[in-house]
Amino acid sequence: MGYFQPEIECASREEIKRIQSEKLVKQVKHVWENVPYYRKKMEEKGVTPEDIKSVDDLHKLPFLSKDDLRDAYPYGLLGKPLKECVEMHSTSGTTGKRVVALYTKHDLDLWHECCARALVAAGATPDDVVQVAYGYGLFTGGAGLDGGSHKVGCMTVPASSGNTDRQIMFINDLNATILCCTPSYAAYLGERFKELGYGPDDIPLKAGIFGAEAWSEEMRRDIEKNLGLKAYDIYGLTELSGPGVSFECSEQSGMHINEDHFIAEIVDPKTLEPLPEGEQGELVFTAVDKEAFPMVRYRTKDICKLIRGKCSCGRTFIKMAKPMGRSDDMLIIRGVNVFPSQIETVLLNNGYAANYQIVVDRVNNTDTLDVQVEMTPEMFTDNVGEVEERQKKISDGLQSMLGIKAKVSLLAPKSIARSEGKAVRVIDKRKI
Repeated sequence: MGYFQPEIECASREEIKRIQSEKLVKQVKHVWENVPYYRKKMEEKGVTPEDIKSVDDLHKLPFLSKDDLRDAYPYGLLGKPLKECVEMHSTSGTTGKRVVALYTKHDLDLWHECCARALVAAGATPDDVVQVAYGYGLFTGGAGLDGGSHKVGCMTVPASSGNTDRQIMFINDLNATILCCTPSYAAYLGERFKELGYGPDDIPLKAGIFGAEAWSEEMRRDIEKNLGLKAYDIYGLTELSGPGVSFECSEQSGMHINEDHFIAEIVDPKTLEPLPEGEQGELVFTAVDKEAFPMVRYRTKDICKLIRGKCSCGRTFIKMAKPMGRSDDMLIIRGVNVFPSQIETVLLNNGYAANYQIVVDRVNNTDTLDVQVEMTPEMFTDNVGEVEERQKKISDGLQSMLGIKAKVSLLAPKSIARSEGKAVRVIDKRKI
């Protein structure tokens, strides 16, 4: 596998720190002078641009949160005149005001370069056909990978999400070699290919770049088996630009962060104090060269850890582990912290790779946890005793993983609605 920009992707640690420090100093001056909202936060903390001389001073700066982005909606965090902004995207959030992010031409260029790095790390060359089945429009997925594919010089199929049989037709007819979509949609495509009689060797895809939602190693293996490709993870947030903040290489032992554009920290989600490298906590990012929407110390709410060390791919960028969940998506059930990714791991370890939903409720002042799982056509049975035995096995596995008991309901194939975008995995009916 090659590199899109080897001079930076393989730069020395000293060079990366020098770049980060230089850009950070410039960015802090930029927000001080052009973003009154953030300047006020700096003044409240008693810090000025003169206090920031290198990345070692990053901890002195105040945090930004999603609440700040909603309070400042729509233009309160804008760092450039509106006439210099050429594009906007928005989060898929369903509560309160949506978060909007704006981009200058320069911002778009850097974002697409980050996505190009991810594509090349997955093996993309100008000879490849990249099918982008992320949603286009306000969602960043389609636009980011589309722009990255153009940077690499690939033939790009802007399929967007949905219309699964048409997706399959284009993959086959155009000999698409790289697929970009959410992991849940990739799993659904694999399921549909199988229904149509295609084995993995019949599908021209060689690699997939899947992100925008949590997925486990077990789900990765299942997608790879059904689609006959190598599945790569990609990470990003609309607030920071979109996909391409970090990406997997062929080693697949974490996602390389594009450190020349994004400085990562891990903090304690309760005290907000920085944690030593290698410890698990909340991921915080500073986008050091975004012009229109300059995020400084933005709290992602994602729980993970940073990994440093030599990588077999030759890249020197620090890696972030796959987030184990989000501090704001974490469920507290009967006093126990539960992440949906833990439940998914148990399901996939038991061979259930199809659709599932986690339903949380409160009955007689007690939390209930109901995990509803589809059986695949191959494992479907109407033998009540066999179904009950399987349900008990999964329930025991969940109790071992979570420390609390869950009710497991095995359902007939295709009884849970399919998702063509981000899958709705958790339904919390509690009034809390």
